[in-house]
Amino acid sequence: MKHNVMLTITSLLLILFITFHLTDDTLRAKVGTAEAGGSTLVAVPVLFVWLYGTLMLAERRSGYVIMLVGSLLGLGMPVIHAMGPGGMFTGEIAKRGGGFLFVWTLHALGVTAMFSLVLSARGLWSRLRGQPRSSNDSNLEKPVARRG
Repeated sequence: MKHNVMLTITSLLLILFITFHLTDDTLRAKVGTAEAGGSTLVAVPVLFVWLYGTLMLAERRSGYVIMLVGSLLGLGMPVIHAMGPGGMFTGEIAKRGGGFLFVWTLHALGVTAMFSLVLSARGLWSRLRGQPRSSNDSNLEKPVARRG
């Protein structure tokens, strides 16, 4: 399978997993917190740019950069939820219902984000490396056919 196709698929999966995660954050939020007030809707424009970069700017430098940044955001979700007093490893999630899907989504986010990060960095690197250095490059000149 081509790397660009795999990158598109993993980036779309990341967007899906993040929407699941943000929905769960909103549903679990305590009354009076920012999440309960709809602060997770701030992610909608970010996810739009990420989706646009994935589908419309694929194989372009800007698309690779957008997917790279999105991968870093996706990789940050499990890290953020593992830290702190109410993190994944404190047992607080087990006391509430629906903890399995929450933790599974974080694991899926982490694995998919790492893979997407590698693929987007590789695509960006090959894109930067594969372009000619200058217009006077000898490889760009076409040989002239001699008639015999």
